[in-house]
Amino acid sequence: MTDEEVLAEFRSCDALLEGHFKLSSGRHSGHYLQCARVLMNAERAGNLARALAQKIPREIRNKVDVVISPAMGGLIIGHEMGRALGKDAMFLERPEGTFHLRRGFAIEPGARVLMVEDVVTTGLSSREAIEAVGREGGEVIAEVALVDRSAGEVDLGVPFFPLIDISFPSYAEDEVPDELAAIPVTKPGSRS
Repeated sequence: MTDEEVLAEFRSCDALLEGHFKLSSGRHSGHYLQCARVLMNAERAGNLARALAQKIPREIRNKVDVVISPAMGGLIIGHEMGRALGKDAMFLERPEGTFHLRRGFAIEPGARVLMVEDVVTTGLSSREAIEAVGREGGEVIAEVALVDRSAGEVDLGVPFFPLIDISFPSYAEDEVPDELAAIPVTKPGSRS
């Protein structure tokens, strides 16, 4: 899929939002990609996952033992990536603030993990999820995401393959431009 085809998928289901948003990273933006909306259609989610799987170099793709994603945002695309790669898909949760596996999920010691996210902005959630996989006995060998909001600037410590790079500006709390600050803020992400 080309970048324009990916954005067309977001636009087709009103998943590309404009306003004033406080992102899960804590940064502010005038744009928000609501991946839950673009993934609510199973056929579209499967198509995006297959396109994302094609971004992973074959030598990495062939080493993946299991797919893991952080809940909530990465849950649907993680499941679809598992389907696209023919691998089991699990997810991490953080009911007390720290990611870990629950629901009987377990990683085989030394398992090679593909981390799957919906959107990466600063990479904080991804790095926390990667650390959790290490604590659980696995090794993250790469990460994929539908969207890289960092425009290629994020360093996750592992190879990173987004479906699309987007460079919508985002701002620290004390750097929000006046025109954006004048719009009531919405916090649509999964982090409290």
